[in-house]
Amino acid sequence: MFGFRSDGKKVKNMNIIDKAEPFFMPQRIDAVNYTTVKVKCDTIDEFIARERKNGISYNYMHIVIAAIVRILYIRKKLNRFIMRGSIYQRNTISVSMDIKKKLEDEGEQVTLKMFFTGRESLEEVKKIIDEEIEKNLSADEVHQTTKAAGKLVKLPDFLFRWFMAFARFLDRHGMLPKSLIKASPFHTSCFITNLKSIKLNYIFHHLYNFGTTTIFVAMGKERVEPYVENNKELKIAKMLTLGMSLDERVADGLYMGKSLRLFTDYISNHDNLKTALPDDGSIPKKATRIVKFKKKPKKAKKEKKVKSPKKIKPLKNKEKAEAKKAIAKANKERKLQEKKQKQEERHQKHELHKQMKKSKKEEN
Repeated sequence: MFGFRSDGKKVKNMNIIDKAEPFFMPQRIDAVNYTTVKVKCDTIDEFIARERKNGISYNYMHIVIAAIVRILYIRKKLNRFIMRGSIYQRNTISVSMDIKKKLEDEGEQVTLKMFFTGRESLEEVKKIIDEEIEKNLSADEVHQTTKAAGKLVKLPDFLFRWFMAFARFLDRHGMLPKSLIKASPFHTSCFITNLKSIKLNYIFHHLYNFGTTTIFVAMGKERVEPYVENNKELKIAKMLTLGMSLDERVADGLYMGKSLRLFTDYISNHDNLKTALPDDGSIPKKATRIVKFKKKPKKAKKEKKVKSPKKIKPLKNKEKAEAKKAIAKANKERKLQEKKQKQEERHQKHELHKQMKKSKKEEN
């Protein structure tokens, strides 16, 4: 109440545009932007295979969630939410996800909510995820979120409708009990769905108006796709695509763009996630630096060998050369004489023919 909430602290001293945006777009669904993040799978597969030899079994979900947690810690504006036109910075980093106890139509669906500090290494993130999933996949186990929802589902429709309206009122005014916020999967930094596990492509999921979710990530099944490398070569590779929905009111386009590039870099260069960040809250420079792959040096062009002019060998016998020239000259003159002689013969035949024609005419 009065700007105070149990799950976040109100952000102050903002510029006029950031402060006004939530009033221009009061609902979260009004301010959602959609984008995709594409990552080549070859480096991920190599990393998973290498770590499996060391006795650690990672999967795509571990790496993606570890990248989300790290980016929410480093790029703090992404871990904000809007409530009644005010922007709040979350006190915790949390990720919600749905899992099915059995991959069947009637299999029970469980919504998990996992909490992180943001400083965890990839191995620590994996441990938190695996323990939470293992604990809730057993048939007898009931998750805290499911327990809270199970009690409400038993209410008649009119009471359930009244309760939800009352809960939204309490949430808007910062009076929703801390225990309910902790159990609610909709009051989370990021909601993720693993469509890859059910062999579906990525989607763009909407953001819920209820709760405080700012980011929704849908991980699709990897596919072989063409891509252009270094803006030159067209190649084909197995690609992992994430469909992302983001509340644009928490940060400007430049901040979002840099955050997405860093997020993509964390998934591609997952070795960076293996090291935990310092407990004192400091962020090393290398954690915010986007890795630039060095281009292979171009091979130096081979210099074309300039052909040296052929050496003119002097004639050993000048007399032979002069004799050859004289023979060539004589042959040329002989050919000219033969040509003239043939022309004269043709001319004589032509004159003879004319005279014969003339004499025949006179006889007639």
